[in-house]
Amino acid sequence: MTDVLTVDAVSRNFGDRQVLKDVTFGVTAGRLTGFVGANGAGKTTTMRIILGVLAADQGVVSWRGAPLDRPTRRRFGYMPEERGLYPKMTVTDQIVYLGRLHGLGRDDARRRTAALLERLQLTERAGDHVEKLSLGNQQRVQIAAALIHDPEVLVLDEPFSGLDPIAVETVVGVLRERAARGVPVLFSSHQLELVERLCDDLVIIADGTIRAAGGRAELRASYALPRYAIEVAADAGWLRDQPGVTLVSLDGPRAVLDLDAGHDDQEVLRSALARGPVRSFGPVQPSLAEIFREVVSA
Repeated sequence: MTDVLTVDAVSRNFGDRQVLKDVTFGVTAGRLTGFVGANGAGKTTTMRIILGVLAADQGVVSWRGAPLDRPTRRRFGYMPEERGLYPKMTVTDQIVYLGRLHGLGRDDARRRTAALLERLQLTERAGDHVEKLSLGNQQRVQIAAALIHDPEVLVLDEPFSGLDPIAVETVVGVLRERAARGVPVLFSSHQLELVERLCDDLVIIADGTIRAAGGRAELRASYALPRYAIEVAADAGWLRDQPGVTLVSLDGPRAVLDLDAGHDDQEVLRSALARGPVRSFGPVQPSLAEIFREVVSA
C-alpha cells in the first residue's frame, strides 16, 4: 500500500517553543488513520499545517508525491476541533452556503445537503438555526460541512467529540463509507477504544514527535508483551508457584500471566494439562491504550 498523503520531517516553532519536531507519517487511500496524543502533543498543529492554515518551519506535506498547493487543498475536507459554524444560519443554509463556496451550483448544493443531513440523521433539524442545536448535533453539522463537496481526503480533528453512542455509530458508518470509496481519512480522537475499533492505521504523537506509526495489527504485534491468558477447568491458583510466571490477574479458573525471559509458554501449558483440561490458552494482544501509555512514557 502506498501513502497518498505524506507528512515529511515537518517542524514548527511558536516563538522559542518547538511544538513539532521532524513529524513524519503517511495516510493511505481507502484507510482510516487514527492520530492520537495527549492535549498539547501537536495533533491540531499538524492538521492545520496539512490544510495550509499554518506553515511549517521545515519539512513538506505532499499529495500523491507532489507538494500540496492551494488548489489541491480545496479538494480536501477539513473539520476543525473548534466549531466554525455561523450560529444565526439554519442548518440547510449553512451547508448549502459552504457547498457554494466550494464551487457547487445552488441546486447541486441543496441536493447534496439534503442527502447528507438524511445520512447523518439531521433532516428534522434542517430548518433550525445552528445556535439552537445541541453540541452533538452541531458536531454532525460540522461533519456535513466537511463532506459537502465530496472531498478526496478527509482530515477531521476530534470528530466524535460531544456525540452520544448512537450518533458515534452514525458518523463511523459515514467515514467507513468514504474510506470504502478510496478516500483517505485522518482523524484525531481522545477516545482510544473508539480509535482502536475504527482505525486501520495508527499514528501516536507525544511532545511534538511521532512515537509510533503503522497498521493497527502491526503495532499490536510489535508492542506485545510475553503475556498469556489461560482458562482451566479448576482453580488456576497453582500458577503462583509456577517458575518464570508472574500473575497479572487471577479469577478462579481464569488467569492472565507474564512470562519471564527464557521461559517457554509451552512449559505453562504442559503444567496446566498435567492438572486437567485446559479450556483456552493463548497470547494477549495489548490494547491501544496500553501501547499509548508505553510509547508516550518511553
